[in-house]
Amino acid sequence: MKLAIVTAYPPSKVTLNEYAYHLVKSFRLKADVTEIILLTDRTSDAKDINFESDGCKITVKECWSFNSYWNIKSVTVAINETQPDNVLFNLQFMKFGDKKIAAALGLMLPLICKIKKIPTIVLLHNILEEVDLGSAGFTNNKILKSIYGFIGTTLTKLILQADTVAVTMNKYVQILEKKYMAKNVILIPHGTFETATREPSYKLASGPLQVMTFGKFGTYKKVESMIEAAEMIRKRTDLDIEIVIAGTDNPNVPGYLEQVQKQYAAVKQLRFTGYVEESDVPVIFNESAVVVFPYTSTTGSSGVLHQAGSYGKAVVMPDLGDLALLTQDEGYRGEFFEPTSVESLAASIENILTDQSHRISIAKANFMAATSHPMSRIARMYLTAFSNINPVAIKPATHSRAA
Repeated sequence: MKLAIVTAYPPSKVTLNEYAYHLVKSFRLKADVTEIILLTDRTSDAKDINFESDGCKITVKECWSFNSYWNIKSVTVAINETQPDNVLFNLQFMKFGDKKIAAALGLMLPLICKIKKIPTIVLLHNILEEVDLGSAGFTNNKILKSIYGFIGTTLTKLILQADTVAVTMNKYVQILEKKYMAKNVILIPHGTFETATREPSYKLASGPLQVMTFGKFGTYKKVESMIEAAEMIRKRTDLDIEIVIAGTDNPNVPGYLEQVQKQYAAVKQLRFTGYVEESDVPVIFNESAVVVFPYTSTTGSSGVLHQAGSYGKAVVMPDLGDLALLTQDEGYRGEFFEPTSVESLAASIENILTDQSHRISIAKANFMAATSHPMSRIARMYLTAFSNINPVAIKPATHSRAA
């Protein structure tokens, strides 16, 4: 089958591009996928489709831009030109833009595919019912929150017009079924990007203990508390700590990390990596002693937590929202802290850094949780879901690839 995927894709800086990369990496090895058509955002550099092993044909059509009002037309034209058998949308609510109209128009695309009778699945990474609009950087105004709630409900109804809507957490399934009376929602776990061929040793490299955080920062992901927590630990212990901020600004908060660098210029062994290329992600995680989530809110299943698990890392997480749920649903473990307390965060980090057996115990649990949901299995679940929509559209290829 010809599978079209509407998504941001590396080297894009638009959210969920890394997830698309690893999903494509697995889809291309499935025997029943003859061609992947990437309907992506426009970037100045070429898309990263150079994988190590052979797979199916990959066609790239750059056909949309962040915050463009014309995405609904340009993506529809690309679908008409490529004639896919099935379409998968890799979405969250601000995927096509952070301007309301541009975002809403883009989210109408699954309905257009439904009208065109193309089997369509929407992978919806978050739902607005579970997003703290204030902490996530949208608004704290009560009236505006009500307006956003109405808009979110309307857009969710549009998305639910797709043949199938896949969400990554069981709680999301329950909410969509109860509030919207939806009958087409399924649970497909987030999955793990990279799964080691063998269990890691869990030993730490010589040198400073790297306390690392990874992501896009400035809204509900803020690094000040982590820096101050590490400073607290330094003052009361003899631990040699390096603070590593790996990632970039959230597009909604340009200049945030530059401001933080200036604010904490006197802090020793504080490193800002900037954007981390896919090839450098394993290095960042493998060198870390602990991965920290300095979040004040959550907006969906955490890709960073799944990555940390796949590299066998202990984590420190706020005791709130979806991160706490993942420990129940998928078996992840971590040290939890109160989101508004720097002292609580410092204590959690210190507990891991000073107790090797505790750190290894958490790391092992996270590795086991991650390896139970490799991306190859997730890709197979999507193909099964497509076959349930239209069995005729799933036509196994004659060539042999990994199933």
